[in-house]
Amino acid sequence: MAYSELPVCMITGAASGIGSACARRFARAGWAVAIGNFNDDTRAGASAVAAACRAEGAPTFVFDADVGANDDCRRAADEVAAHWGRVDALINSAGTTRVVPHANLAEIDDAEFERVYRVNLIGMFQMTRAAVPLLRETATRERASSVINISSLAGLNGTGSSVAYAASKGAANTLTLSLARSLAPHIRVNAIAPGMVDDGLLQNVLDTQAYERVVARMTEAAPLRRVSQPTEVADLVWFLAAQAPAITGQVIAMENGLLLAGG
Repeated sequence: MAYSELPVCMITGAASGIGSACARRFARAGWAVAIGNFNDDTRAGASAVAAACRAEGAPTFVFDADVGANDDCRRAADEVAAHWGRVDALINSAGTTRVVPHANLAEIDDAEFERVYRVNLIGMFQMTRAAVPLLRETATRERASSVINISSLAGLNGTGSSVAYAASKGAANTLTLSLARSLAPHIRVNAIAPGMVDDGLLQNVLDTQAYERVVARMTEAAPLRRVSQPTEVADLVWFLAAQAPAITGQVIAMENGLLLAGG
C-alpha cells in the first residue's frame, strides 16, 4: 500500500458542480484529490477535473462509485486506501433530484422517494461508513479528520426541486448531527446547506430556458440579490476541513439571505 505525504481529500460527485469546484480548491491548497465519478456518462467531466487538479500540481486519482450501492462505496474506499493509504477529508457531494412541483403529490411515488433517498441519504451514510477506518487512522490528537456533507436550503425550509429532495436533505442534516456525535473525537462532521447554486444540480435536470428562469427568480428573491457559485461552496468546504478544528455537528446555511426572506 502506498502512503501519501500530502493530505488526501476524497470527493463523491466530483465530475461537475460543487464536487468539481471542491476538487480544484483542495488541489490549489496542495492536497491530493480522489475524484469520484458516477459512470461513463460523467467520465469526461471527471477526467477534465483531474486534469485541472494536476495542472495545480496535485496528485489525483479517479474512482468510480454509485454511492447508492454499498459495494461501490466499500470498493472506492479500498481503492483510495491502496493508492494513498489515507483520507483526511471526505466530501459527500453526490446527489440527485427531479423537478416535481410540491403540490403534485401524485407524481411523487414510493419509487421516486426511494431513488432520491438512495443517493442523497443512504449513499451519504454508506460512503461515510466506508471511509471511517481511513479517517480515524489519519486523525491525530491535535487535529481530527473531517466529513463534510453537501446538503441544501431545501432541507431547512422544505423548498427545493421536489418534496422527496427536500425530505432527503432534511434527513441528511440530521445524519450529520448523529455522525458528528458518534464519530467524535477523531472525526468532525459538518454539513453545508446552499441555496441556489449556479452550475449546480438543477442545471443537469432542467432545459436552458427553465434553468435561467429559476436563476432569475432566486436572484430576485434573495436579500443579497444573487445566487451562489460552486467555488464559494468549495471555499467553505475547504475551510471546514482545514481551518476549523473546533467546528463539528453544524449545518451551515449559505443562501444569500433567503431564510431571512422566508424563501
